[in-house]
Amino acid sequence: MNPIYRSGLLAGAVSALLLSACGGGGGGADGELSVQEAFAQRTAKSEPLRQICAEPRATDTAGLLADERDWLATYMDEVYLWFDEIPNRNASSYTAATYGGNREAMQAYFDDLLTEATTGSGAAKDQFSFTFDTAEYSALAQSGIQLSYGFQADLISRSPPREIVIAYTNPNTPASAESISRGARIEAIDGEPVVDGDSAVLNAGLFPDEDDRTHTFTIRDRGAATTRDVTLTARQITLDPVQNVKTITTNTGLVGYFLFNDFIATAEGELYRAIRDLAAAGISDLVLDMRYNGGGFLDISGELGYQVAGPAATNGRVFEILRFNRKNPLGRTPDLATPFHRTTQGFDGSVANGTRLSSLDLPRVFVLTGPGTCSASESLINGLQGIDVEVIRIGDTTCGKPFGFFQWDNCGLSYFAIEFEGVNDKGEGG
Repeated sequence: MNPIYRSGLLAGAVSALLLSACGGGGGGADGELSVQEAFAQRTAKSEPLRQICAEPRATDTAGLLADERDWLATYMDEVYLWFDEIPNRNASSYTAATYGGNREAMQAYFDDLLTEATTGSGAAKDQFSFTFDTAEYSALAQSGIQLSYGFQADLISRSPPREIVIAYTNPNTPASAESISRGARIEAIDGEPVVDGDSAVLNAGLFPDEDDRTHTFTIRDRGAATTRDVTLTARQITLDPVQNVKTITTNTGLVGYFLFNDFIATAEGELYRAIRDLAAAGISDLVLDMRYNGGGFLDISGELGYQVAGPAATNGRVFEILRFNRKNPLGRTPDLATPFHRTTQGFDGSVANGTRLSSLDLPRVFVLTGPGTCSASESLINGLQGIDVEVIRIGDTTCGKPFGFFQWDNCGLSYFAIEFEGVNDKGEGG
């Protein structure tokens, strides 16, 4: 089972954090359950209602949209962290006719079941629960495949006067083929100026929703006095989560650096090789650039925590403890925690499951952060602080998401409802 920490970074571009729950042998005393028992029981009421669909696939049972709504209402009452804050909605009003389709109706119903409570700052308590097409999400999380041009755009200002800068590009993509690189500015899309143009045109260009969809971007390269027009065609690309692994010679020793963009499955092998090489080089400090890392598998975050801190600092310590709502059976599993993994966990086929991880054994780490640093990235920071590794953060405030979820699929749509809060070995979270 894979718990998930993930959050939306930009409209149309989902970023999340996935966790694996570890531990769990036989049941304990005083009503305690094993992880396996609790996980099976957590959806005991909703599971018989699942996969009864208005538009059934080969693996589904034919049903009505009302069946999907019944399943969702039951499921949310079972697992949602704030189940007692779910608004009272008229489920029958969420119809295909009203919302333009069955899936759209279910997405609207899900959104309206989320807590309406706010934090002390006035922000929504739940900014992070979301839905996503199951096939598309699985391709992204497991294989790093995403419909894209191959660049990550940083929306420095989302309202006029807008400003959009290229944060990085993935290799072997339409963007890299046009020599678009970090620091370039997007001045216009399909002739519409970014600074104050039609947001619908700009969003259509930035977030393509179909293969082979072509748009023209007016680019000002970093340091250039003039702009240039490039035509990009969106396609299914493979993301490269770990980039620019290098060492830098300084007066205080050799410093390692790499850009880390996503805790997806393919990151496991890339992190393994990056840390192995930096350890062999004998670095004395590490700069970990996670400004654009919105999350992914928590187990991979636990692996990276071990690789940074090493065996002595992590011995007998927990990377992250998960806390659930009071009626979720997973809350009765005291061994439910993510450890500092010393071996690979089998996410990426490029490295054998159970391979011993290298470690840097560092007492401190420098982490570059921004508002897109979220979820599993924040868990890494919090997990290391929980064992007294000094984390020196440089940059903007992170997104602030100490919550996570399990991907739960029904009728071709994946639901990510906040199910737990994570705390470190010292019990610190939030």
